[in-house]
Amino acid sequence: MNKLTPAITVKNFSFYYRNTKALTGVSMNIYKNQVTAIIGPSGCGKSTFIKSLNRIAELEAKIRIEGTVEFFGQNIYAPRVNLNRLRRQIGMVFQKPNLFPMSIYDNVAYGVKLAGWLPRAELDGIVESALRAAVLWDEVKDKLHKSALGLSGGQQQRLCIARTLAVKPKVLLMDEPCSALDPIATMKIEELIHSLRKELTIAIVTHNMQQAARVSDFTAFFSTDESRVGQMIEFGPTDQIFGNALDERTRDYISGRFG
Repeated sequence: MNKLTPAITVKNFSFYYRNTKALTGVSMNIYKNQVTAIIGPSGCGKSTFIKSLNRIAELEAKIRIEGTVEFFGQNIYAPRVNLNRLRRQIGMVFQKPNLFPMSIYDNVAYGVKLAGWLPRAELDGIVESALRAAVLWDEVKDKLHKSALGLSGGQQQRLCIARTLAVKPKVLLMDEPCSALDPIATMKIEELIHSLRKELTIAIVTHNMQQAARVSDFTAFFSTDESRVGQMIEFGPTDQIFGNALDERTRDYISGRFG
């Protein structure tokens, strides 16, 4: 295997919503052009962790952190970090499609327009390119100016991915992106993840063990016990985690004995 470059490096990271601790001492790398799955039982801090990687968690409540999160060597929690730029570079797709009540075209173009004015022809090209990258262009090219809310659930989720891709992120975070989708729509999202890894670094939270095994190169298992909340129990190549995990708690969770 070629030498892996960390896109995001997490060092001894603890996270608090107000005074409630949600993560304890997490240390791991999310490697460039690899897919990292984050698995674990409900309430173990998976979603909090992924939302801390582009600081979107602090939109929900007052937060406090210990430790560091570095994006290609830069501490994202340092003073005077440009959060708009950070969230363009580390994009996010949520559990449920969060489309705007506007056209398909305007949904994709939204973030690009926020970043600055572009000639219409250039904007058209960006929208088409993002929709093609999200494997959605052929399905929507004749209805770009119709409401995005008329699309199916799977199409809406891929449109959210296209909107994120339009601003040229380096990292794509996905929080349970298939949990509300049927198996066919889920398969399309998984195929999309495989194609995007050539250009992007991807981290995906999933409750679906088969999905984690199918799509990821690395897997992190999070859990919680009475003494430590939101701790990362084990991290490693996915085939090792699923085939020969070192920690008994990881093996028990993957085999379905708990969680």
